[in-house]
Amino acid sequence: MSPLEVGAQAPDFELRDQHGQAVTLSAYRGRARALLVFYPYAFSRVCTHELGDLREAWDRFDRTDLAVLAISCDPMFTLRAYAEAEGFPFSLLSDFWPHGAAASAYGAFDEMRGSARRSSYLVDESGTIRWTRHSPSAEGRDPAEYAAAIEGLGPPATAG
Repeated sequence: MSPLEVGAQAPDFELRDQHGQAVTLSAYRGRARALLVFYPYAFSRVCTHELGDLREAWDRFDRTDLAVLAISCDPMFTLRAYAEAEGFPFSLLSDFWPHGAAASAYGAFDEMRGSARRSSYLVDESGTIRWTRHSPSAEGRDPAEYAAAIEGLGPPATAG
């Protein structure tokens, strides 16, 4: 399946975060944007480096009108250990079972490797994909690209 494109409706999902709490994309509809950061493997070198860069740039993303959701096919308990070891301030969501269902819905699942591809989606308050970025597995993404995409959308529709 090809990755979803800008202008498409973002598929809803319900995934467990690193603490076992259910998280749905639709919970943010009408109140916040969502930055979905699909990544292949917890504890891997490139993923740890890129999520570490996002952690270091967290002051640019820690806002009430934005949810940052990092998604992999790792089990929830692995993600809890990963978040605690690395001090990630954002949610790590487990797409473990059904294995890769959310990543597949976004065209971001690598069936040969059984993991998410390195894909990002910025979803606006109405549930529309407004920006995407797809990187090779060995190439981490730069948080500055996320910040530019978010700023490029202008103020949130929910801003009063």
